[in-house]
Amino acid sequence: MRPFPFTRRCLAQGAALAVILCATGWAQAQSAWPNKPVKIVVPFAPGGTTDILARAVAPELSKAFGQQFVVENRAGAGGNLGADVVAKSAPDGYTILMGTVGTHGINRALYPKLPFDPIKDFAPITLVAAVPNVMIVNADKAKAMNINNVNDFIKAAKSHPGQFNMASSGNGTSIHLAGELFKSQTSIFMAHIPYRGSGPALLDLMGGSMDVMFDNLPSAMPLIKSGKLKALAVTSSQRSAAMPDLPTIEEAAGLKGFEASSWFGLLAPAGTPVDIVNRIQQEVAKSLSTPAIKEKMLGQGAIPSGNTPAQFAALIDSEHKKWALVVKASGAKVD
Repeated sequence: MRPFPFTRRCLAQGAALAVILCATGWAQAQSAWPNKPVKIVVPFAPGGTTDILARAVAPELSKAFGQQFVVENRAGAGGNLGADVVAKSAPDGYTILMGTVGTHGINRALYPKLPFDPIKDFAPITLVAAVPNVMIVNADKAKAMNINNVNDFIKAAKSHPGQFNMASSGNGTSIHLAGELFKSQTSIFMAHIPYRGSGPALLDLMGGSMDVMFDNLPSAMPLIKSGKLKALAVTSSQRSAAMPDLPTIEEAAGLKGFEASSWFGLLAPAGTPVDIVNRIQQEVAKSLSTPAIKEKMLGQGAIPSGNTPAQFAALIDSEHKKWALVVKASGAKVD
């Protein structure tokens, strides 16, 4: 009977050793991250602001961590398709999302069912940037119908009911909701045509099959400056420093309290190690504070952030509440 206490003691010691080795291995795995490329999923087509910002951040993270951060576009369902891919990915730091006000602020109020929970299924990393939207119209149509400002547009739309098509980057995006809010406050009708991102929507707006869009300023600005599209106003509560001569919609048309801006930030699947989340946030914040990146983003109409995971989580929570009210007031629906 003497060997029994010894055996029990050995088992206890062995179990303790296994726990130590497991914890050590987990810590080493975390510290070794990343030892292979990291995927940044953009839930929209190339060419839009989500894509532009992801491709601005990716090379900075590649340099900081010594591994490639690769942008992958997974467009569809107003950003929900790509967000769902990330929500269901392994929480190991190798798949992250460039989320938006649509995927994490609007869609839960707009869609009757989502395949993921924007709060429970994600670990916020950092807000990358906030941007105003801009009301833009097809330049040829604006010239033909003598549309020079927002009031001209409202008058033309009311005089020609059913003849204006409104493009968006997808159902549930701030681009869509800005248009729906405008429609509800002006009592005009425009057919909403959702695309799989701003890029293809802008092409059709320039081509003339679309008439108006409330796009994010960074993706629209080059086309505005080149004269390919005509800008009427920004949808933010204040004018943009990037285009200071452009009035707000509230200023231009007297639509009191009109505000529909966008934001973009990185998120990981829930359960991703806190150490990895913090390391990504710190490197993003560092890159956004460099003069070159900061100046480039401000010049495109984006306001860089780089805030903490806790601050970003608080923003997401407040945006859920805000946009639920906007969706209800505007009567917007997934179509």
